[in-house]
Order: sequence, then C-alpha cells, then structure tokens
Amino acid sequence: MKLNDQTKLVLKESQNCLTRHQEMRDTDSTPDFFSQVKPHADYWHTFLIEWREQAYLWLDDKRPKHMRIQQIDAAIEAFNQYVVQSFYKETGKKRFAQSIQSTCYTLQNFLNVQEQEGEELDQETNNR
Repeated sequence: MKLNDQTKLVLKESQNCLTRHQEMRDTDSTPDFFSQVKPHADYWHTFLIEWREQAYLWLDDKRPKHMRIQQIDAAIEAFNQYVVQSFYKETGKKRFAQSIQSTCYTLQNFLNVQEQEGEELDQETNNR
C-alpha cells in the first residue's frame, strides 16, 4: 500500500475516533477492554509502525522543507492515545477533540507535501 493511501487511512480513523467517542457518550456504553479496545488499538499500533517506517524513509529521501520526523512522531503518539480514549465516554471531549484536530492537521500537511513532491516529479518527467 502506498504511503499516501496509508496516511489517508490514519486520517479516516482519526475521524472515526471522534464518531466512536460521541456514540459512546450518547449510548452511555462501556466497552470490554480485551474483546473490543485492545484488538482495535493493537491493529492500529502495528499499522502505525509500518506507516512510520515508510514516512521516515520518504522524509529522508525527499527532505521536504515544511515537514519533520518529530511531527510524525508527535502525531503517532497522540493517535495511539486517542484511539484508545475514543472507546471511553469518560474522556474529556474538548481536549480529546483538540488532540485529534492537531494530529489531523499534521497528517493533512504530510499528504499535501507528498502530493506537491509527486507533482514536481511529474513535471520533471514531462519536461524531459
């Protein structure tokens, strides 16, 4: 799977976390940790390890001006926290939403940088 597609999946799951959290609050639900929360969190943790590795390689190769490895690390750390928090109605809504918004901003910037690099590559190829 392409890095661009993986980044879009992480963005989509971030939005799903907002929806899940609201559903948990609306239905006053408490999930079973071992049958619901842990498998979901484990899946995304494994997915992010692979995504991070590809993102690092891409950043090292392209060296974009406005994107750094530290931003990717911060986004992954926040994601790992709120993917679990999204299952619990007790999670404070404001801080939770701000964490997701911050991560989505970073991920969207990363997508934009990838697309800009791809366009520049296409232009170079067409000019030859």
